Amino acid sequence: MIRVLIADDQALLRGSFRLLVDLTPDFTTVAEAGTGAEAVALTGQHRPDVVLMDVRMPEMDGIEATRRICADPATAGTRVIILTTFDLDEYVYGALRAGASGFLLKDTPPADLLAGIRVVAAGEGLLAPTVTRRLIDEFARRPEPARPLPRRLDGVTEREREVLALIARGLSNSELAAHLSLSLATVKTHVGRLLTKLAVRDRAQLVIVAYETGLVGPGGSGPTDLG
Repeated sequence: MIRVLIADDQALLRGSFRLLVDLTPDFTTVAEAGTGAEAVALTGQHRPDVVLMDVRMPEMDGIEATRRICADPATAGTRVIILTTFDLDEYVYGALRAGASGFLLKDTPPADLLAGIRVVAAGEGLLAPTVTRRLIDEFARRPEPARPLPRRLDGVTEREREVLALIARGLSNSELAAHLSLSLATVKTHVGRLLTKLAVRDRAQLVIVAYETGLVGPGGSGPTDLG
């Protein structure tokens, strides 16, 4: 059973999402939150598998709520999906840095939303397919001031760097396999090793590492750009 918490300041939207979740076999809604503060508190209480998090909420916005959920060891196992109205909402970048596993648009078809919840619950990262490449390109153009020194890629093999660079360009596992002429199982092994070596939660965080270490730059360019 995939346990979901829905956080949105609009009761109508919360109700719609809850109905969709609860009518789906092996899904259940454990709680609803109307503010970011409620989302943090209820996540600590119910320990859901996935939180559907709105960005703009009273008391505490979705970015800060996401940061607190992901930073707390007690709720670190909970994955957060940011739901936004705009495909390049400026708040999305902060949410990804805060530890969100990805984002989807609020007008995403119901079947795609449910599929996204399954993907994130399984430990994968999720970026809305229609805007993935624009998002990561825009993300790279918005460095935060006074950021700490980027993480180094010590211990990451050349092949793994190649895989990481392609992930940062928005390629899926199947696209990686085709591009590198590898089996899907081998690609999954490389991705799993990257997650372990870089100590990150999921694929969305790998994108951030690729940019912050300078492996790739705006537009996917960089030392390992494969054209």
